[in-house]
Amino acid sequence: MTDRGSSALQQSKYSLTVGPSSMIWDEVEKSLVISINEISSLPLVSRVKGTIIVKPKSVTDVELPLTSSGTHIWRPFAPTADIDVDLNMSGWKWSGHGYFDANFGTRALEQDFNYWTWGRFPISGGTNCFYDLEVKDGKKESYAFNFDADGKGSSIVDPPPIKKFKRSLWAIKRSTRCDKSSEPRQIKNMLDAPFYSRSAVETTLDGQKTTGVFEALDLHRFRNPMILTMLAVRVPRRKRWTFK
Repeated sequence: MTDRGSSALQQSKYSLTVGPSSMIWDEVEKSLVISINEISSLPLVSRVKGTIIVKPKSVTDVELPLTSSGTHIWRPFAPTADIDVDLNMSGWKWSGHGYFDANFGTRALEQDFNYWTWGRFPISGGTNCFYDLEVKDGKKESYAFNFDADGKGSSIVDPPPIKKFKRSLWAIKRSTRCDKSSEPRQIKNMLDAPFYSRSAVETTLDGQKTTGVFEALDLHRFRNPMILTMLAVRVPRRKRWTFK
């Protein structure tokens, strides 16, 4: 929610603190405690405060290089997890099914990619994750993983067909992996930006109806100077921070 300078960063073996917010791994409970204390961006400026607890079924050792040079890596730490959300906003207190992953890189995304879609869909007996990427030279790559129900076992699988569905509010093109007869559809908008869309998408995999998290990232748009200017206005920056 806010870009901060190095003075706002503290890190230890089991914790990462950035300004007033933090992530702490509870070694006893085997859970990740995320404490949030931030101000949301325009147009609805308000305080977002509370706690999210993510309890993985297990922690994987899977790392997927997204480029041949290894400049970007997807790390699904916990593809299957229980989650408890308790934030100070109406409708943001619930428990359910979740996950925890991260992307790491030594170069900016727009240096190496033009576009990608990613999706994570729970199915009976596990979770399926899909990556479809277009790198800067126009070459396309696709990856599909299956994680079993306890999150321990993983395997590379043949990706099902890809199918287009309705563009986002900012007209970002979207497509996801699903059964040939399936008609994917957005059932909840999570984030809509000129270059990025995240949503809950309903589709069918191996005959099973499932709702998963889906994202589409258009880095052609992100590289546009106008978009970069808009992003700088929307995301506040704080160079100085002092821990009390």
